[in-house]
Amino acid sequence: MTLHSVILVAGILFITGFLGVLLRRNTLIVLMSVELMLNAVNLAFVGFSRYNNTMDGAVFVFFIITVAAAEVAVGLAILVALFRRRQTVMLDTINQLKD
Repeated sequence: MTLHSVILVAGILFITGFLGVLLRRNTLIVLMSVELMLNAVNLAFVGFSRYNNTMDGAVFVFFIITVAAAEVAVGLAILVALFRRRQTVMLDTINQLKD
């Protein structure tokens, strides 16, 4: 695989995740889209790391995956708490954190 093809796939994944964040109103879909964007960045880091024959990208990927796991845990905990209180996960109807 060439660097060009890896960056192309990473760009397509990132754009797909970005459109998911912008266009979807379901909180679970938005969280999954953010994770898709993070994984696209991970793919780009690994591609550049392999192209340059260094381990720098892999180290960044390790930290990004660690932060993403913490983000998912906190995000899902907040989502469960909001669902128990409001009985919905749609972003249009959840305005409790607005003020």
